[in-house]
Amino acid sequence: MPPPPRPTKAAQVADLVRGMVHDGRLAEGDPLPSTRALAAELGLARGTVTAAYEQLDGEGYVVLRHGAVPRVAATLGVLPTDTARSADAAPRPWPRPAAAPGPTTRPTAVVDLQPGVPAVSAVSARDWRAAWRHAAAQPLVAAYPDPAGEPALRAQVANQLALSRGFAPDAGRVVVTGGTAEAISLVVEAVARRSGPGPVPRVAVENPGYRAGRRAIASAGGVVVPVPVDDGGMDLDALRVAHARERLDAVLVTPSHQYPLGSAMPVAARHELLAWASAEGVLVVEDDYDSEFRHRGSPLPALAALDRTGVVVHVGSFSKVLDPRLRCGYLVLPAGSTVPDDGTPAGASILAARSGRGATVASVTQHALAHLMSTGALRRHVARCRRDYRTKRRMVAQAFEGVPGVRVRALDGGLHAVLELDRIPAADLVARLAGRGVLVADLQDYVVPGSGLELNGIVLGYAPPSATVLRGALRTIRAEAGSDRKP
Repeated sequence: MPPPPRPTKAAQVADLVRGMVHDGRLAEGDPLPSTRALAAELGLARGTVTAAYEQLDGEGYVVLRHGAVPRVAATLGVLPTDTARSADAAPRPWPRPAAAPGPTTRPTAVVDLQPGVPAVSAVSARDWRAAWRHAAAQPLVAAYPDPAGEPALRAQVANQLALSRGFAPDAGRVVVTGGTAEAISLVVEAVARRSGPGPVPRVAVENPGYRAGRRAIASAGGVVVPVPVDDGGMDLDALRVAHARERLDAVLVTPSHQYPLGSAMPVAARHELLAWASAEGVLVVEDDYDSEFRHRGSPLPALAALDRTGVVVHVGSFSKVLDPRLRCGYLVLPAGSTVPDDGTPAGASILAARSGRGATVASVTQHALAHLMSTGALRRHVARCRRDYRTKRRMVAQAFEGVPGVRVRALDGGLHAVLELDRIPAADLVARLAGRGVLVADLQDYVVPGSGLELNGIVLGYAPPSATVLRGALRTIRAEAGSDRKP
């Protein structure tokens, strides 16, 4: 058997820095030598050190910014399963300032891997500050804002959809919302307006599926109708049965990356869904969840890009791209739709619902987002995150390879993974992990209550933590998931 290949010099430099981070000799925010200085000290080519730093940046160990000193990532935190080694365990290739006096141990940190949060700290601080300066510089206007949103942001969203999702809506069809949940509730309210007094809107949802979407439907006065999912997303045969049993007004789907199981709806099924919805007068709400982060295969077309009869309301959000605290999303009105078939365009009903509520996203926030989009800062941020998430996705896949009774899914895209479990109840595992400082979600929580579906697994988000913290948390999860201990 031939010996394994020797690591490259760049890989050796990267391993050196990783080791110093793991054993505590490099801490959060510590400066690193410049590529030129470290290359001279180690007797290597500067390009070798540059390649090592770029690898570490992609893994989340260091932060590289043009014109700034390289630093250890500020999001490293404390590893719940690592113990620091002595500072004399190995020689340091460069000096560090003496540590300030204080305790030699730090408390165990909580690593929050509950899904739904992006890598908020990954956004460029310079771009972020510039966007808010631009927003603050906008002239004050003595009027209430347009309920549909600021024209600058609506135009940028329309342009972005044309570039990334395969359809080019007029900016007038874009409506700014307070996130995905509000967009869904607006659609349900619009359906209720069209139906008049009496009938309660009935909305089919994926089971398991998006919990906040179900809550939004209920808060708007709708009834949730659960429909099972398979490897191609929502089961369309089951959808037809549900419609025959209780007339549906709308269907909520996540075709690009089913949440939380991660399947993608094939193109043929997308056409089938649209043809059925058009024939039956059912509105399709497309939650374009995680479409920016597809890690394997080519992006599939948005449902709205295939819609020829005006049945699709396309919904997007900045929460999974930038920061959920912005509470900003959007929907795209159907083009010339009269679905359901009472003669009133669906878009007009949604606009009426929007106008009735008024604007829900501050104009300054909308102007900041428009600036991030128009300058290309958002596109650059997404590209950086996509590289980072792919690295973390591989870490998750490798961490559970060969673990008996554990199957990993939902890794084709997005910010999370699902671990299906055979040997341990998910609720027990969630509790054990919380006791060790790692927070994850129970897959059963995504099931529609009372539907009779039973799932055993956990859902973990891998976007926010650094690669170092994630690696430690994954070791903890692997140890507990592979255990036969009784709680």
